[in-house]
Amino acid sequence: MQLKQVLSAGGLALALGLGFGPAANAQSAAPTPPPAYGAPTENDFVIHDFHFQSGETLPELRIHYTTLGTPARDASGRITNAVLVLHGTGGSGHQFLRPQFAGELFGPGQLLDDSRYFIIMPDDIGHGKSSKPSDGMRMHFPRYDYTDMVDAEHRLVTEHLGVTRLRLIMGTSMGCMHSFMWGEMYPQGMDALMPLACAPVPIIGRNRLWRRMVIDVIEHDPAWKGGDYTSEPVEGLRGAEDIQIIAGSAPQQLQKTLTDNAEVDKYLQHYMDLDLGGPGSDPTDVLDANDLIYQVDSSRDYDPSEKLEAIEAPVMWVNSADDFINPPELGIADREAPRLAKGRFILLPIGPNTHGHGTHTWAVAWKQYLYQLLEESGSL
Repeated sequence: MQLKQVLSAGGLALALGLGFGPAANAQSAAPTPPPAYGAPTENDFVIHDFHFQSGETLPELRIHYTTLGTPARDASGRITNAVLVLHGTGGSGHQFLRPQFAGELFGPGQLLDDSRYFIIMPDDIGHGKSSKPSDGMRMHFPRYDYTDMVDAEHRLVTEHLGVTRLRLIMGTSMGCMHSFMWGEMYPQGMDALMPLACAPVPIIGRNRLWRRMVIDVIEHDPAWKGGDYTSEPVEGLRGAEDIQIIAGSAPQQLQKTLTDNAEVDKYLQHYMDLDLGGPGSDPTDVLDANDLIYQVDSSRDYDPSEKLEAIEAPVMWVNSADDFINPPELGIADREAPRLAKGRFILLPIGPNTHGHGTHTWAVAWKQYLYQLLEESGSL
């Protein structure tokens, strides 16, 4: 589920799906002023003859990306100010231009002021405007995984943009997991890592179960036809959306927002309309069943747990206590965080600034820890 504007009990609000479950994070907001940062630039990087971990290949793999700011170079010509920001499942780099993220970080005098930093926000394989099953191959698209996605991110940064070392990698949800993978696969490729809303262990248990349920409900819709549908399997997508809303939900925020049955019904219908092509939907945000299956399945190879000690960069790992997808009671952070040579784990307590899994994109909740990371890993 991607970032979008939603109607809440208080009127027009900005909410964020970030991969899973939209408006777990809905909240009343005043009209948003124009952004204070510069105009974003969008481009494509085409990788020829891309080889996937599955053994499949694509003659051309398109990676779309958005940037803010301009590269700064040292005396040797090396880019010194590049920041990579990685999105969650179902999202895109463009989602980080929403006020709760960009408005807190990219403006003049803010921590990632785009007059000082070159900010890179890619659309991962299978997402946004990058190559994906719905372009035409459907279920014949190569079965990509997280390693393929990180490989393509790295090639975008190094081969296309000419960045040999990143000042910072930030990642939300799936991007959080990719951040840990970057730290292990390219240990000298960054000055600092800030993973937001994930865990550095394989996706098993309830986390794997609900993902399997999303796939299962689509594949059991007769209209899916093995992926060769002529129109979207709407009932399967409705079931998948129901699961994602719950997975991304923040009980405290919904308790404040959905104050009666009518508000609950309006909220649910609004999200179904947005994601399934109903009134007010943006065609670029409407769900595609094959794309969603690939997106949810791509985490199957994720497991950085064996090599955490190999991460050389300082790590500021932040989760929130109301995250359904990464519940703190599993004790994963207590076990794994001490293995990070320069790592620190922050568990944000439930409060007015936490929004369940989606807290990772509400920068007001954690930007003080970004300040600490930038200060400790170099300079601001």
